[in-house]
Amino acid sequence: MTPAIAIRGLTKDFALTLRGVKLRAVDNLTLDVPAGQVFGLLGPNGSGKSTTIKIILGLLEPTAGECTVFGLPSRRVGSRLNVGYLPEAPYFYRYLSGLELVRFYGRICGVSGRRLRERAQEVIEWVGLGSAAHRRVGTYSKGMLQRIGLAQALVHDPRLIILDEPTAGVDPVGSAEISELILKLKKQGKTVLITSHLLAQIEDICDRVAILDRGKLILEGAVNDLVGLQNRQSLIVDSLPPAELQALRDWLAARGHALDAVEQPRTRLDQLFLSKVSRRQRGGESA
Repeated sequence: MTPAIAIRGLTKDFALTLRGVKLRAVDNLTLDVPAGQVFGLLGPNGSGKSTTIKIILGLLEPTAGECTVFGLPSRRVGSRLNVGYLPEAPYFYRYLSGLELVRFYGRICGVSGRRLRERAQEVIEWVGLGSAAHRRVGTYSKGMLQRIGLAQALVHDPRLIILDEPTAGVDPVGSAEISELILKLKKQGKTVLITSHLLAQIEDICDRVAILDRGKLILEGAVNDLVGLQNRQSLIVDSLPPAELQALRDWLAARGHALDAVEQPRTRLDQLFLSKVSRRQRGGESA
């Protein structure tokens, strides 16, 4: 099956001085993003994530190597017809309503007429902004701006959606809602490439991740394979009195096993927060 994104030997240098001093932002990167999956591109600031995304989008020419999107070279305009993009810090025309904004980007992407009207309304409802569709974008909160940004990225029904820090500056409830939308996209058969510094979010929604550092790929694989401890098992039981706990240790020792640790199970802080805070429909919230 043709991957959504195929990168082979990708290198990108930026000239720093007139004397030919260069900065290597991406260094011989080879990577596949399978179709129909949520793929996380991780790394510290300056690791080459944004440069890689710009090359995928055809905004930058690589110094060496190649990148294809569904088999088409990323330098060709045709490769972008099936791509939706939400940048990290999008700028939207503040005087437009949410609906007008999505229709504007839909026309840019070649959608028109009745199909545009129906699709714009559909994606706005889908991201939970139906009640705020006719409000000016300038009155939107940060979370609402990210969701209207996602709507504009989806209006032309792309097969690949690239999200650069989609939850940056968004509160935990809004972040959870965006994560749910990403998983819904996957169920629709879309491919999602996401960058984020929220590693807990990446772990929850991504099928595979790649970690970049100083332009190089240092780790890539399925999330479960990377974070799972293959030689360990966890057993969760109700609280045992000391005598029974010792009996359990003895029973395991007699069979060549050891009870490595006794710990109280913990929930994650983000899960605790979301269990206490109402995840109401926030389409009508004020900025």
